[in-house]
Amino acid sequence: FLIMLRVLGFQLNQLTLLGGALGVGIGFGLQAIVNNFASGLILLFERPIKVGDTIQIGTEWGEVKQLGLRATIVQTFDNAEIVVPNSDLITGQVTNWTLGDRRVRIKIPVGVAYGSDVSKVLEILTSCGNLNPMVLSNPQPTALFLAFGTSSLDFELRVWIPEFLDKLQVLSDLNQDIDNEFAMNNIEIPFPQ
Repeated sequence: FLIMLRVLGFQLNQLTLLGGALGVGIGFGLQAIVNNFASGLILLFERPIKVGDTIQIGTEWGEVKQLGLRATIVQTFDNAEIVVPNSDLITGQVTNWTLGDRRVRIKIPVGVAYGSDVSKVLEILTSCGNLNPMVLSNPQPTALFLAFGTSSLDFELRVWIPEFLDKLQVLSDLNQDIDNEFAMNNIEIPFPQ
C-alpha cells in the first residue's frame, strides 16, 4: 500500500499530516458521544437518578422512564418523552423530587388587606391545613405572618403531604378552602395598589 502511494506521488509526510487531521476531526466528532457515555456510567454507578423518579430539568418536569449509556428518557406529565443526554444530567442542575422521600412541603403565600385581624387570619390558615385529609399531621401545618407588603399583610401556610404527585391537587384544595373561609369571615384579599 505504501509503495503504491509512493508510485502515485504521495509522500509519507503528507500522509501523516492527512492522518493527523483526520484523527483530530474524528476526536472532536466523538467528544460528545464519549462525554455522554462516561456520564451514563456515572449515573449507573452513583444512582442519583433512577427509573421511576420524578425530576425537574430547567422548566420541564417528568418521570424517568429509561436510563441508557448515552441518554435518559424522561416522560413529562403532558405525556411527551424527552431524550436527555446524560452529560446534561451530570453537569446541569437537576432536581430529583423523589430520590429519598416522596413527601413534600407546600408553601401557600396569602396576602390580606391592612386592618385585617392577624390572629384570625393565622387561625383560619392553620385550620384549613389541619382539616385537609391529604395534609400530614406530623409535622403540623404552620401559618406564619411574614411581612408588611406594599399592598397587603403577607402570610404563608406551610403544610407537608405524603405524596409528591398530589401537590397540585392539595394546593388547589387549600386555596379554595382559604378563599371560602376568608369570605365567610369578611377578610379581604386586596388588589395591588
